[in-house]
Amino acid sequence: MDIKRIDSYVDSRFSKTVLNQHGAYLVDNEPYQIEITDSTSAVISGNDPAVYKALIEEFRFHAPHIFKFYDQSFRLVIEYSVPHLFDITLESIQPSQFYVDEEKLKAIQAFISNAEDIVIQVIPYRDRFVSLDGHTRLYWAMQNNFDRVKAIKSESDDWVWPFVHEAERRNILCPKDMILLPHEQYEIQWNQYCDEVFSCGSAN
Repeated sequence: MDIKRIDSYVDSRFSKTVLNQHGAYLVDNEPYQIEITDSTSAVISGNDPAVYKALIEEFRFHAPHIFKFYDQSFRLVIEYSVPHLFDITLESIQPSQFYVDEEKLKAIQAFISNAEDIVIQVIPYRDRFVSLDGHTRLYWAMQNNFDRVKAIKSESDDWVWPFVHEAERRNILCPKDMILLPHEQYEIQWNQYCDEVFSCGSAN
């Protein structure tokens, strides 16, 4: 089974809400979507219910705080145990990313209204936490004068540490230090750095 997440914000196969939430997927080239409906739940749709569980697992890698999934008839598909969320201050978060995409920043405004809507995955780091995802949401929180968001403790492989150490070297020490870039420039600078890191890792 080949599952591909759609990162574009323009795709006629999916609703704009789902594209903004990054809940659009191709499963063996067939469109499927997962739409977050509240802070704990989402609705999944697509031709073959047999692939729902695998797709949900993929989705929860990015959104582990969503633990109840329904089909379009609002029948429960699967429910996971309730994750433990905790408050975390923005100042205590060490980003593992340097840049923020202006296009993504505009897109997330459609589904974020308060601090409760922002849940990120973190790992402990010294006396602080490293953010594994949600950097655009963290930047939005900073812009809107939030002092804290919700977090869930996760795990990460060693891939994260080159990003963390490079962020520190660049004095990207909390979300307000990240650099906002136009989409085209973000794609070039961030993707180029990621390619270099993973290329070096493959060479080793």
